[in-house]
Amino acid sequence: MPRLNAEVLLAHAVGCQRSWLFTHFNEELREVWWIHYGRYLHERMQGKPTQHITGVQEFYGREFRVTPDVLIPRPETEHVIEAALTLGARKIIDIGTGSGAIAVTLALETGASVFATDISPAALRVATANALGSKVQLLACDLGSALASSGFDLVVSNPPYIAERDKSTLQREVRDYEPEVALYGGDDGLDVYRRLVPEAARLLAPSGWLVMELGHTSGEAVSAMLGAWRNVEIRNDLAGLPRVILAQTPKGR
Repeated sequence: MPRLNAEVLLAHAVGCQRSWLFTHFNEELREVWWIHYGRYLHERMQGKPTQHITGVQEFYGREFRVTPDVLIPRPETEHVIEAALTLGARKIIDIGTGSGAIAVTLALETGASVFATDISPAALRVATANALGSKVQLLACDLGSALASSGFDLVVSNPPYIAERDKSTLQREVRDYEPEVALYGGDDGLDVYRRLVPEAARLLAPSGWLVMELGHTSGEAVSAMLGAWRNVEIRNDLAGLPRVILAQTPKGR
């Protein structure tokens, strides 16, 4: 990982793709490249995430802009996309969209009508810049409160799930540089789930689906919140940790 970071920062200093470094390994670095590279390395050594230095992060094969106003998209969140793509949804809402990575990816991959909400206007500005030609409709609100009606086939979310009591255990890159509103879900990390599950039930059409990312210790507690829902399933990530939970609306909806 340190070598990869160094290569990414050097490519950013040069203004090229990382692959260029391997095809031009004999080329002498220009002075201006060294100056930029030195600055980037200094920032990284202070704990600043590489993605905040380069301003981009790849997600599901596309580059998304990132700033300190949004959570940096993680590879683990691609499991949310993979789960959602199996459901055939035509009307989707992404709650707490942040950079817009989930909403934009689903819009481009499925052609569905996609809405996305976030409580942070600054995050929505980043999501707007990340549209990538999609027609995601962005709304500033708490959860889905701006939407009075139901009818969605799919509610998807990567909610804040880190327990505030665990803040001191986080890596400096996360704790000091990413937005707290996107990280912490109350003292036990479950506060947003407690509100999101009934909100999803309100927004979903009969037989609609809820797909949420999980913290590695939150699967059992979130499953309990979905006691009346059907077809509840937890899927693990590549490390074998619980990462995504799926559930279909309760009977009688």
